[in-house]
Amino acid sequence: MPRQVDFAPVDAPLRDDVSRLGQLIGEVLTDQCGPELLASVEQVRKLAIARREGKVAIGALNECLDKLELAQIEPVVRAFGVYFQSVNVAERMHRVRRRLDYQRAGSVAQPGGLHAALLALKEAGVSLAELQDFLPTFDLEPVFTAHPTEATRRTMLEKEHEVVSALMAMVEKHLTPRAAFAINERLRLALTTAWQTAEQSSERPTVMDELNHVSFYLTDVLYRVVPSYFEEFEFALRSVFGSAPDAILPVSTHLHFALWVGGDMDGNPNVGAKTIAATLLRLRSLLLERYRAEVLVLARVLSQSSERVGMSAALLERIAFYRVLLPKAAVNLNTRYGDMPYRQLLFLIAARLSQSQKAIAPGYADVSEFANDLALIEASLQAHRGAFAGLFPLSRLQRRVACFGFHFARLDQRQDSRVHARALAELLTDPDWPSRSAAERTQELARVLSRKRKTRKAEGTETQSVLQVFKQLDASRQSFGSAALGPYIISMTRDVADVLSVLALAECAVRGSSTALDVVPLFETVDDLRMAADVLTQLLANAHYRAHLSQRADKQMVMLGYSDSSKDGGLMASRWALQRAQVELMEVAQTSGIALQFFHGRGGSASRGGGKTERAVSSAPRGSVQGNLRLTEQGEVIHRKYGMRALASRNLEQMSAAVMRATLRPRPPEPREAFWRDAMAHMSSASMASYRALVYEDANFVPYFRLATPIDVIERMRIGSRPSRRGAGGVEGLRAIPWVFSWSQTRCGLSAWYGVGAGLQAGVRKFGLPALIEMARDWAFFATLIDDVEMVLAKADLAIASGYSELAGDLHAQFFPRIRAEFEQSITSVLAIKGASELLSQDRRLALSIRLRNPYIDPLSLMQIRLLKAWRAADRPENALFRGLLSTVNGIAQGLQNTG
Repeated sequence: MPRQVDFAPVDAPLRDDVSRLGQLIGEVLTDQCGPELLASVEQVRKLAIARREGKVAIGALNECLDKLELAQIEPVVRAFGVYFQSVNVAERMHRVRRRLDYQRAGSVAQPGGLHAALLALKEAGVSLAELQDFLPTFDLEPVFTAHPTEATRRTMLEKEHEVVSALMAMVEKHLTPRAAFAINERLRLALTTAWQTAEQSSERPTVMDELNHVSFYLTDVLYRVVPSYFEEFEFALRSVFGSAPDAILPVSTHLHFALWVGGDMDGNPNVGAKTIAATLLRLRSLLLERYRAEVLVLARVLSQSSERVGMSAALLERIAFYRVLLPKAAVNLNTRYGDMPYRQLLFLIAARLSQSQKAIAPGYADVSEFANDLALIEASLQAHRGAFAGLFPLSRLQRRVACFGFHFARLDQRQDSRVHARALAELLTDPDWPSRSAAERTQELARVLSRKRKTRKAEGTETQSVLQVFKQLDASRQSFGSAALGPYIISMTRDVADVLSVLALAECAVRGSSTALDVVPLFETVDDLRMAADVLTQLLANAHYRAHLSQRADKQMVMLGYSDSSKDGGLMASRWALQRAQVELMEVAQTSGIALQFFHGRGGSASRGGGKTERAVSSAPRGSVQGNLRLTEQGEVIHRKYGMRALASRNLEQMSAAVMRATLRPRPPEPREAFWRDAMAHMSSASMASYRALVYEDANFVPYFRLATPIDVIERMRIGSRPSRRGAGGVEGLRAIPWVFSWSQTRCGLSAWYGVGAGLQAGVRKFGLPALIEMARDWAFFATLIDDVEMVLAKADLAIASGYSELAGDLHAQFFPRIRAEFEQSITSVLAIKGASELLSQDRRLALSIRLRNPYIDPLSLMQIRLLKAWRAADRPENALFRGLLSTVNGIAQGLQNTG
């Protein structure tokens, strides 16, 4: 029987926040819609809880919901959605509170943080000198992507931020009654205005809308967080290794950020040369605006008078130079600042930043000129008793400049290899080009790159667009600098010719521009991952590409696709293919004498590589990290990790700590791993066979999927600029995100576990249960896989999923028994391997989080089933039924904290 929600003493503040917000939501509902709505919500809520506690059957809850009129459903659904948003905020706030408790205690380092990692490394024999040698090779780069199923508008993010701010104010234990009342009213205001705001825009967002959404995290969170992250790092260094000067982090930074919004062309006709240019311009403008504001604040701080303290000659010379360079700004300097050189220079720097923002002379040519000006002020302060008279705020700005440059975040570009092939077919006047063998295409591309093969002028719209992108990249490199541009990623890379095609197209667009490109193959399907090492071997043996790579410092990045590989072969086969690909690619790189960096294309859900980043790093193959971590951060994951400053800082700490541990003291070689690899290969093969037999080999599965999930609703949601499909067809043409989103909505989660039970049972039959228990205990890769599967199984509810399946009519009887059998087999296998009697018995906090939400998600799911049936019967109109369905999709996504 399901247990009641039981808060441990350490989680009592979470219970109080949930209770406080729940009470306020009740008051808001009564104020906005009357007591009848609150009564309906309470009746549904109590029945849902009773069902979860085993006191009533699901039929009783369904019967209650069936009594609701259509006009009542949407406000009831929205009420539950507001509750989920509040619970999500309360949980994140509780994580902040726990972090503060560790920091106040001081005596115990918070697990997973920088302090704990440095202590562990010191105990493992890492010296300060070894750590200092490592830092120049350290590179951490989260990459924020667009997300076509992200359900949270920026307006709602800002209101949520206000709730967070109010809850943070309540951490103060000695509030006066008046102060407590004021905070309560702030909460009421945020909740009420959120209720009166539509969760989604009535228009599909543009690429620039998506940029505006993501820029919230850059401008409002990360710009603020970066200095404190480095201060925490430096504090931990000093605490663990002493106060030697070497324990100070250099200003040059190991932390950077990148972006796909505006540069991800794969399947999105709205992205191209124009959005690349507009995105780079917008990012620079946002950043320079913040630099200028901070410089002016610093000018108010550095009020030192030359009559009381000395100033460096170099600083005074720079002021004199700027008075000539910026005569209008110099005239406007207040005469009262005549004896305040720091203030004078900073006002002149602010004026030059304004010119840079307008892209007119005499703005800064690049970020190094701005950094040099700040370094002049630093040197003068250091030399004239200024260590405690302005060095701290100046150093915070310098940290930001080192991290963000003049670009804020590097802009990656991505395009499908098939688009390149079609463009080359036109340029080479060869309509059969896409179907030619890799060897034929490689040979012909060598002639193009040697300028022995002429190409025709582009006439087709698609080809012109492709070439225009490369022209824009060349122009942007001149305008914004190379640091503003990330790598060019090739989706669906299958062979050497797919990589050489990018160099050839760049040469066709702008001769010589290919040398400045970092070309990154993206291996996405299971078969592509299996062939990745062969492709890289052939690529590095190609004279043209090897010459290109020598101009890129012999560094090659390879991107690994977690999403499509999972959609292709199921979770277990995907994870194993990714693990083996990394090992094999590292062997090729070592043999060829190049530096290899992996770029992990992870999503938000377990079936798309989601989960705790530190666990993923620790379970990666030995030697694959090498001080580098580049990974995608998508959709609600961005919000969960970076939506609050304290949590963003904590997330950056955890990633940094994991990379340092994996690089400086990787786990020792394991003699049993050869056997484990054989066992894993056997299990993943059986798992993939089971998964593909259902998803790809049964002709009736696609019709079943389209009826048994709300995919038809998701495809029509106006929440992303990119279409949900790469092309026509069944599951193959559907993007991984809506595929996962659909199964998540049904509470089945099939994409994350189907085939795992078959794979584990095959392992038990061949190797025995004790062997798998040992693997889960001693092999981080297998332990992480089992933990992730356990989590998704615990979140699933097949009693609810059965209701969705019944929407498929006769197909329900054909497919659902198979799904249920595999689900039960997966649970049995996981519990046997973990030696547990119930799921998540060893993860109390996650179990609590799920139990806290499930009784409130259940009614939304049951209402969605009812609305889906009625909407489809009415031929899918965009009316009140559809709006009600959208509300259920948003509510369930909020409750599960997961879309795709």
